[in-house]
Amino acid sequence: MLNIPILRWGQPYTSMDIDTVVHFVTGEPIARVSRANGGLIQRDMRKAQQARDALRKIPIEELIAMAGRAGDVYLNAELPLGDGTQTAGDFVRQQSASTGLPEHMCRANMKKNHFVLSQMKNILTSLTRCLDFSVLTCGYGVERGVPISYQAQSPVLGLVLPSNSPGVHTLWLPVIPLQIGLVLKPGPQEPWTPYRMAEAFFQAGVPREAISVYPGEGDVGAAVLDSCTRSLIFGGSPTVERYRGNPRVQAHGPGFTKILFGDDRVDEWEKHLGLMLDSVFVNSGRSCISCSGIWVSRHGREIADALAKRLAPIEPLPPDHPDAGLAAFTVPGVAGAISAAIDADLQAPGVTDYSAKYRNESRLIKKERCDYLLPTVVYCETPDAAIAQKEYMFPFVSVVQCPEEQMLDRIGPTLVCTAITDKPEFRRALLDAVHIDRLNLGPIPTIQLNWLQPHEGNIVDFLFRARAFQLS
Repeated sequence: MLNIPILRWGQPYTSMDIDTVVHFVTGEPIARVSRANGGLIQRDMRKAQQARDALRKIPIEELIAMAGRAGDVYLNAELPLGDGTQTAGDFVRQQSASTGLPEHMCRANMKKNHFVLSQMKNILTSLTRCLDFSVLTCGYGVERGVPISYQAQSPVLGLVLPSNSPGVHTLWLPVIPLQIGLVLKPGPQEPWTPYRMAEAFFQAGVPREAISVYPGEGDVGAAVLDSCTRSLIFGGSPTVERYRGNPRVQAHGPGFTKILFGDDRVDEWEKHLGLMLDSVFVNSGRSCISCSGIWVSRHGREIADALAKRLAPIEPLPPDHPDAGLAAFTVPGVAGAISAAIDADLQAPGVTDYSAKYRNESRLIKKERCDYLLPTVVYCETPDAAIAQKEYMFPFVSVVQCPEEQMLDRIGPTLVCTAITDKPEFRRALLDAVHIDRLNLGPIPTIQLNWLQPHEGNIVDFLFRARAFQLS
């Protein structure tokens, strides 16, 4: 069993307080992880400027090259981890064992992270809108004959990371090449990516004092948010509401991602059944870009029935099975609470669970040490049903019947919207809808990303402020 220390600006520190990470099927201990506390973080943050100072000594172009090397190391190498080592295969098995995500999904997320690191120059060029990188290092420069200035708002970025989906780590990978340090608070079940990525950066030449990793409980996350001038946090709707309007915190919550069919294309919905299935099911529905709502003006019942018929045969499989499509719920009681909430919403008039007629068992599958939720497709006769605005961490989707002219007023906040329509006036309205973050015009799965464009916020705009500047 591994013993994993806290990383205080790259230096290991063993705490007297320990948390044990266990295998979700067997209960076998996988690692003992030192637990940080709020006081330790507040003390360490007095040295935060040293992280940025160390990174600014290295040109951004060199840090980009280091990121590429770090990606290769992360994907392939055997790396130090605590008092032992970890191969790429070990990483996949350990991440799967503690999060409940099937192993092939863990490998897929590794490849996503590797791709982002390998394409870092293109990504930063896009995120900075082709800015000369030296401007970020120096703080000022000239662009098309005009003086410009970009001021870093924090020497480090704090992150309070989740356990449910390792895919979120792609959001913070560009931070080190931007010469900003990292302060990472891992999710309780997913310490693996922050530690492996930190070690990969160190092996590639990134200064150790640029990265800290603080495992722990809620007080640790609160200390990170309190101590860092810029932070990212991941959570549910209450988390997003709590930090709304706080310029220091970028809160990432539910996606409420949707597919909309215009009146001109809805009659050909069967052509797009595969797109809908992928958008709902890929990554076991655990991504904020997984589709949780399909909105149509007609054919809603047929679409719900077709989706339910194809998703219903999917059953839980062992995490090492190549066809495993469902992730386990490893925190006791969570799956049961979700299933109960769905059952309560199903009592509303005009709401039907189309999945129920295609399976002979309960939606909730209870195992000895974990639970599963089977894919669920719900039909809503109108947008008034409460469940039409719900999102859950498994393959769940509501098919909502709504007139096209009312859709944009009723869908609510939407992280990714795939709109299948050729009507110019509907496309114009979609482009103008400020409650849609990422817009896909045409048959593009919601889970298909273009890494040159952020799907939720721009990390450069969050970390740097453009300001007026003159030089005598």
